[in-house]
Amino acid sequence: MSMLGQVLQANQDFLEKRAQKERESEMPVSKIPSKNLAIFTCMDTRLVDFLEPALGIERGAAKVIKNAGNTITGLFNSSIRSLLVSIFELDVKEIMVIGHYDCGIAHATADRLISKMLARGICPGAIKMIEKDLETWLDSFHHPVENVKHVVQQIRTNPLIPKDVPIHGLMLDPQTGEIEVIISGYEDISGETCTC
Repeated sequence: MSMLGQVLQANQDFLEKRAQKERESEMPVSKIPSKNLAIFTCMDTRLVDFLEPALGIERGAAKVIKNAGNTITGLFNSSIRSLLVSIFELDVKEIMVIGHYDCGIAHATADRLISKMLARGICPGAIKMIEKDLETWLDSFHHPVENVKHVVQQIRTNPLIPKDVPIHGLMLDPQTGEIEVIISGYEDISGETCTC
């Protein structure tokens, strides 16, 4: 069976189980996170159905934003946009940046990625347009703990993020689920207002 076929079969099974739960009068889940929390983390497959239970986060409790290496590369990139919507539209009051040990992106390089892209037929002109961004992104991430510190600082100093939102930095062991606090956002919050 193809991957799409497997997904569609799993979905059919899910829907049947869900219908049974609904008959048992389960309340609908709100789009507003019940813990007023946004989690910004990595897309690593080991975190799927692992990170949230390790944190005690259930469906409907938090907004979870993922990308490769939980990295931010600009003032208004997709991750920042997602955080802004979470804060201003969905009542998020705290953010956790959660990296993990043994992150695959820590070993990636722009040169290696470009070589693989070229081998798969990506146009060199297209690669040239993003080459500097690739270098900035991949060649600067080699230490996941330092990356978490850097991302917390990027979010904290982003002029679009309110100063009263705690930004925490955490590391997860992808094998055991143990969490380590790198930065407590409660120590960084202030009631400062914009001076721009």
